[in-house]
Amino acid sequence: MITLFYYKQHTIKIDGKEHTLTITDCEAEARKLRDAGEAVVPYLHEGNEGQDFSDFVFVAQEPEDLDRDYLEKVCRRLLGMPWDILETERCLIRETTVEDVDQFYEIYRHPQITAFTEDLYPEKEQERAYIRQYIEKVYTFWEFGVWTVVEKTGGAVIGRAGFSYRDGYEEPEIGFIIGVPWQRKGYAEEVCRAILNYGRKVLGFGVIQAFVRPGNDASLKLCRKLGFHDIGVEELEGEEHIRLSL
Repeated sequence: MITLFYYKQHTIKIDGKEHTLTITDCEAEARKLRDAGEAVVPYLHEGNEGQDFSDFVFVAQEPEDLDRDYLEKVCRRLLGMPWDILETERCLIRETTVEDVDQFYEIYRHPQITAFTEDLYPEKEQERAYIRQYIEKVYTFWEFGVWTVVEKTGGAVIGRAGFSYRDGYEEPEIGFIIGVPWQRKGYAEEVCRAILNYGRKVLGFGVIQAFVRPGNDASLKLCRKLGFHDIGVEELEGEEHIRLSL
């Protein structure tokens, strides 16, 4: 028998605070909850095929099979909270938020950082707008991307690391930046080893690549230490890059 009205609420505890995630097959109820700022996931089945849920981020087809970890991730996404990706001994790697932007500008103001990587937008609000789009288009679609690296002791944002896809290449690419005050302390290796393991075991990546500008000896040395081997030199956006593969 097909259920014509399904309504179930899950209590999700995030950072010590309880939130409610509702799953319903009623379009009107789903829109009412969403308009009120609540986390809601429509349940799509044969009995409600005529209802329009096309503008909802998530839709469930087997709501009873959703586990708590997935429900928490969905709740976080719908309420604008970052996903925690993984932890290392000293760092938390999580999704980037617009609140990270001020600390990004502190990291990127050092010429040593921008010598080998693209700078941020000239204005902070431009960067915040980019981050909002990144959360919506990249994190939500791929469920991975370039993340924020947070030092557990003190909670400072110390860099960025993660995966992306470059136009013209099928393999995912690792990228990382650690702020100057935290360099030469092993953070980059610690973080990169952890996310490479995550890429293999969780994301199912086979080959992973890296592109390093000639002269960026520290990054090149680290990539080789992580097990990457040189493929050759390629020109990307008018600049030579050493391509490596793992």
